[in-house]
Amino acid sequence: MAKHEHEFRDPIHVFIRVSSDERRVIDSRAFQRLRHIHQLALTYLVYPGATHRRFEHSLGVMELAGRVFDVVTHPANIVEAVRQVLPDSGSLAYWRKVLRIAALMHDIGHLPFSHAAEADLLPKGWNHERLTEKLIDDVELSGLFGKLTPPVKKDDVKKLAVGRKHLKKITFSAWDELLSEIITGDVFGVDRMDYLLRDAYHCGVAYGRFDHYRLVDCLRILPKHYAGTDELALGIDEGGLHSAEALLLARYFMFTQVYLHPVRRIYDIHLQDFLKDWLTKGKFETTAAGHLKFTDNEVTAAIRAAAGKRKGKGVDAARRIVTREHFKLCYSRHPEDVKVQPEAANIICSAIAKKYGKDKVRFAPYDKSGKVSAFPMLSSNGDVVNGLEASEVLTQFPPTILEHVFVAPEIHDAVVKWLKKEKNKLIANSTSNKNASNKKKPAKKKGA
Repeated sequence: MAKHEHEFRDPIHVFIRVSSDERRVIDSRAFQRLRHIHQLALTYLVYPGATHRRFEHSLGVMELAGRVFDVVTHPANIVEAVRQVLPDSGSLAYWRKVLRIAALMHDIGHLPFSHAAEADLLPKGWNHERLTEKLIDDVELSGLFGKLTPPVKKDDVKKLAVGRKHLKKITFSAWDELLSEIITGDVFGVDRMDYLLRDAYHCGVAYGRFDHYRLVDCLRILPKHYAGTDELALGIDEGGLHSAEALLLARYFMFTQVYLHPVRRIYDIHLQDFLKDWLTKGKFETTAAGHLKFTDNEVTAAIRAAAGKRKGKGVDAARRIVTREHFKLCYSRHPEDVKVQPEAANIICSAIAKKYGKDKVRFAPYDKSGKVSAFPMLSSNGDVVNGLEASEVLTQFPPTILEHVFVAPEIHDAVVKWLKKEKNKLIANSTSNKNASNKKKPAKKKGA
């Protein structure tokens, strides 16, 4: 190992080695803040081992990004159609450096407790990607990038870390898009690979595991000929199809079994309720300085302080988190109910609110009913085909649609008992009322 390198022990990747320039980026305030941001918010109240942070996840994303770059730019793995967008060999070292730094930076915009705190707690038009962009533009990081050897352009880092979807006003080359896809891609992004492996490890579950060594070795930059275009994307060699299936199935199982676990979801809701009361005007700051001063530590201290009070803003939500007196699940989306009435969960939630009070019920819907994104696959005969259609597993992939209704623990038993008697009637009546309403509507005249 060269003397200028440093290394971190890691439970997922064993050793993560970094250069002196990468170490300088890691030592920045924006990155060190991630030591105090939980990767999975309050999930540790359900899975006690889930206390890992965005800091080690971002190191892991950097490690995987470097590995993927080395594979997809290896001369033996480059198909002819890709050569036109590759920079000259002398520039590859620069772009590898930019990619690894962008991987470090991709999560610096996360709020305390990560995604759990983002919903409705930022001004309109803001999200953690926009905060990441702002921090990269800030003088502290942009100045640091300029002092590296060789200097790294902040816009190059920004494009790769944030992605085209969130940077509408910046021009992306085909090469920029490919490198950004290595980090943020919907199918083979290394951000996804690392969080699945890491979250599964710390939660103590097997759902998120897949053969990432095989998958990385089979990644290729390929034209999307199956879509009638020469546009390039991150795809796989045919030998990696089963590993790709395993990755996508791992994500499905982690969402259904961990990320959308009902108790985890209600803790997220209680956290959001607390923050809306505790934050000035119910929103987080969006200045670089304001963002950097907030971590999980400040929020946790405020929650514990509020939980010890008898009344005041955020007291009820704080008490429910600290004493674990969270709202309890009383109804989950059920296929038979949905056949009769697609809005069954919403109707049941509204009926409970009407009978017991709005403050006694919470509704948590989640709908990812879209298909898995298509990706190019290099077949054994040299043709580039749609990998999604080549997989019998992925063509049958189920949508992730979950709906949970929670009620205050003091009324839980009464609500469950009431629902046992009234649920079918509520659903049937809502369907009858809808049909009657549709019949009353006059038919539109031709030409109207």
